[in-house]
Amino acid sequence: MALQINATNPEHPALLLALPWDVPLEEWPEEYLVPLPRGISRHVVRYARAGEEVIAVKELAERPALREYGLLRDLDRLGIPAVDPLAVVTGRTDGSGQPLEPVLVTRHLRGSMPYRSMFETTMRPATMHRLMDALAVLLVRLHLAGFAWGDCSLSNTLFRRDAGAYAAYLVDAETGELRPRLSPGQRAYDLDLARVNISGELLDLEASGALHPSVDPVEFGHEIRGRYDGLWRELTRTSVYPAGKYHYIERRIRRLNDLGFDVAEMQIEHSLDGDSVTFVPKVVDAGHHQRQLLRLTGLDAEENQARRLLNDLESWMATQDDHAPGDPLAARPEVLAHRWVRDVFRPTVRAVPPELRGSMDPAEIYHELLEHRWYLSERAEHDLGLDTAVADYIARVLPRARGTLRPTDPERTDAG
Repeated sequence: MALQINATNPEHPALLLALPWDVPLEEWPEEYLVPLPRGISRHVVRYARAGEEVIAVKELAERPALREYGLLRDLDRLGIPAVDPLAVVTGRTDGSGQPLEPVLVTRHLRGSMPYRSMFETTMRPATMHRLMDALAVLLVRLHLAGFAWGDCSLSNTLFRRDAGAYAAYLVDAETGELRPRLSPGQRAYDLDLARVNISGELLDLEASGALHPSVDPVEFGHEIRGRYDGLWRELTRTSVYPAGKYHYIERRIRRLNDLGFDVAEMQIEHSLDGDSVTFVPKVVDAGHHQRQLLRLTGLDAEENQARRLLNDLESWMATQDDHAPGDPLAARPEVLAHRWVRDVFRPTVRAVPPELRGSMDPAEIYHELLEHRWYLSERAEHDLGLDTAVADYIARVLPRARGTLRPTDPERTDAG
């Protein structure tokens, strides 16, 4: 059987052909590999370079490879945070003509970390709670889309910084199943698997001495259910309001927006006696602030980063009332947002030398600078401005952090 590459993009096969598909993945020469931290996997996984792309290559049987490839494409279509599928390579043989396992190729998620690399230094319990929050949000988003993961765990998740919190991405969809809708039993099964897997992974860390002594692995395993249940209830519960109190519905929608979700469809019913109104959010889409920031500025960020950048954008807009008073178009939000990106966001991010950024993307750098500005201004009891914050951050914070920051990803990081 000849080598076959099924890819999502016509450019990818040409890039992938240069890789040594006639060599078992475990034996690939160093010249092809990229030294990035890997999580635990039941399959052989390597990071490699294909042209300008950094890719993750996983060996597995043909049927599960094609199935996972299809599921990852479905998740991408649904807007669920997951690794980006690029190709499946089949028909591999070694130099003597013996068959080799097919591989699934995904794009490396820039700035992401497997949980084990995050525990190389003892992680504080507060940070672990943020990981559980991120994982609960991911699981809720999957279930709202009708996706049963079947193997939710820290090992099957990648985490990215998100303005003081974390965003979770699904890595392994091999055991997943996409349905029109999940039953309560199917969701409960996923949660039970998550609880058992997380407790087991933390017990593993405890045995190796990498877990904070105050952390109970079993208790943290149970935590995912409480966080999931609270978010699921808020997103799907039925609300009954007095007739005429339509601002209560608006308040509920704003609450969902604050959590990072949009109501794409709703059901509103009046009671038979007309005294009350029942409101049910029928379809809830995640990424409210991401979409708003992307629409206004063209910047693509994580949800919490987007929320923080939008707050700064709104504050800056409030100071621009007198700009071009004779030109009504100059005051339009999209015009002001473009000026903010050009005159504030990009120059601020570019002031931080690339070699000092570690794995932080531009939105995370800007968030860090806003945090540092707030800290300096609180200490000085007046606003010191971004220029002062940037200079102090570069001179005092980044040199101390260089020992703990992960190296910059092989891909070029820019402010756009």
